[in-house]
Amino acid sequence: MSTAPAPLAGLNSADQQPRRPSAAEALASGGSQLERRLVVALSGGMLLLVSWLGRSLFDFAENVTQIPAAIGAIIVATPLFTGAVRELREGRPSGNALASLAVLAAMANNFFLQAGFLAFFLWLAELILSRTAWGAQRAIRELVELTPGEARAVGADGTERQMPLAQVRVGMTVRVRPGENLPADGVVTVGSSSINQASLTGESVPVEALPGTQVYAGTTNITGQIDINVTAVAGETTIGKVENLIREAEKSKTARQELIEKLSNYYVPVVLMVAGLVWFFTSKSADQATRDAAAVRAITVLVVTTPGALLIAYPTAMVAAFAAAARLGIMVKQTSTLEAAGSVDTVVMDKTGTLTTGKFAVSRLVPAEGADGAALLQAAADAEQSSNHPLARSIMDTAARARIAPIAVSDYKEIPGRGVQASTPAGMVFAGRGMWIAELNAGAAAQVKSVEEKLEGMSGVHVMLGDRYLGAVGLEDKLRRNAAETVAELRRLGVRRVVMFTGDRLSVAKRVGEAVGVDAIEAECLPEEKHEELKYLIRKGNRTLVVGDGINDGPMLASADVGVAMGLSGSDIATNSAGVALMNDDLRSIPFLLELARKAKGIVAMNIGASLLLALVGLALAATGRIDIWVTPFYQATAYVFVIANSLRLVRFGEDFAAAEEMRRTQDAMTVVKPVRAAQKL
Repeated sequence: MSTAPAPLAGLNSADQQPRRPSAAEALASGGSQLERRLVVALSGGMLLLVSWLGRSLFDFAENVTQIPAAIGAIIVATPLFTGAVRELREGRPSGNALASLAVLAAMANNFFLQAGFLAFFLWLAELILSRTAWGAQRAIRELVELTPGEARAVGADGTERQMPLAQVRVGMTVRVRPGENLPADGVVTVGSSSINQASLTGESVPVEALPGTQVYAGTTNITGQIDINVTAVAGETTIGKVENLIREAEKSKTARQELIEKLSNYYVPVVLMVAGLVWFFTSKSADQATRDAAAVRAITVLVVTTPGALLIAYPTAMVAAFAAAARLGIMVKQTSTLEAAGSVDTVVMDKTGTLTTGKFAVSRLVPAEGADGAALLQAAADAEQSSNHPLARSIMDTAARARIAPIAVSDYKEIPGRGVQASTPAGMVFAGRGMWIAELNAGAAAQVKSVEEKLEGMSGVHVMLGDRYLGAVGLEDKLRRNAAETVAELRRLGVRRVVMFTGDRLSVAKRVGEAVGVDAIEAECLPEEKHEELKYLIRKGNRTLVVGDGINDGPMLASADVGVAMGLSGSDIATNSAGVALMNDDLRSIPFLLELARKAKGIVAMNIGASLLLALVGLALAATGRIDIWVTPFYQATAYVFVIANSLRLVRFGEDFAAAEEMRRTQDAMTVVKPVRAAQKL
């Protein structure tokens, strides 16, 4: 008999505090509420159906069929009345208030069946909208639930302890066996495996995880056992941030949505006035039948002009667009961001880590006159050993392969946009941009220029020991897949200008810029200079979208109309500053986002136009007595069905794009496999 292991170090009393309901619990509650409302509404609907069948097919007496009709109408209309009371208390009478008035007026004139059917169809439309939103959230919930509830923590002595995920802390080591989902974000420290990240990125091809590889919560370990050092838990994980993005998006309202709601506030009194005028001018008769007909006509005006379809014109489209984007690993924080994306005419891209993979490899050592390659690499490794910059990591990997061990340094300092410096026994060592070295030592400027000419379009880390210039380490970065295709697609969509901002040398920037086909290049930019260039574009009236991944891209991402962070590879600052995060790091997601936003904008306009047109046509028909009150619930249902079906076209657009991308990836894989097989035959 075993006892429960004691918790590892790092726990505190906060673990015992009440927690807020999880997304899964909240969504489950929402689903249960929908189910309860469905049962109640269907109960009322059955009573209405019984009444209608009794009157139409069996010719029951009206006083007999009125009883189930009245009960059914009251049941299905109760939520409508509740919403109307809430609107009136808040001082914003809208769709529920007008619909409730129409239903009450119909009931007052003994049109219980018509009133019940109207309330039922209005409720059905609301249910479809709620179910659509809940369904989109449920898909996200299923993603969040991929994170296991427990983790296998590994102690310093190598022993394993099973513990609740809530007790896992950053810095702990957790072990993940084949077939298990990862409980947290982290870096692989021991073992190797293939990781299926399709749930997070949409990519079906597994990623090879080796020591040093970043892995993410909710993804699946396929082949081998791995130990990971935890870097993020709970809401700070990549998958946790997705949940937070959805929560933020739900709370956001755009100017367009607020305008629609304001319109509905004016809409209600106008409709009431029109209905009153219709009754006033058609009821002037001594004949009771004429006066009754006038009342019915006024009620019909109220029913056909209920603005329910107008009120759902915007949210249905946004829900569908968010669902389509999330399916492809595009996480949009707010609806205003999606709206802004539909008007973008200028795209600004960072180079390293955006247009390129950010995975550098040392290609050449270019020693200065009188220096040798070994001394150059040694000094570069000494300076860069404490830096997390991709160039620094590549230099350290090369030094390790060359069996060069960095010596201990002190007074390490990183200068943003320039380089690093540190104190060694041999003197102060500097490693960074050539212009910075030339600023520090004007006498070395000519040597720096000569070395840069020999780099031939590579990124260079220039090194100086004391006042002696040693040369530069040349590194190359690969273009990201589909970079050129993405730029071409942006132009097809009408983007007027695609610009690349980079802190790298002009020769390197030109090589990348020409390869992908950008319109303009701003090279050798400091972070603040990038931001100033962007603000200049904004002042000129350009509607900008910025794509970046690094800390120095944060100000640009926050200032742009739309900021897009390369989510998995990008820094936390970049991701938090941006309005959109690309979880799959696929640049083709950017043209899709722009096209989706434009389609969403068009569909919202169509929804609003169709809703208003149907309301006006219904008003004209009702005011002239050319539409029967029996027809009005079905007339209203037509408007709802159109709006919802039209909005769901956005989901279909996302599905078609996803299918095309999957086919493209399959073809790319076949292209790679075929030459290998041919070589094997030889």
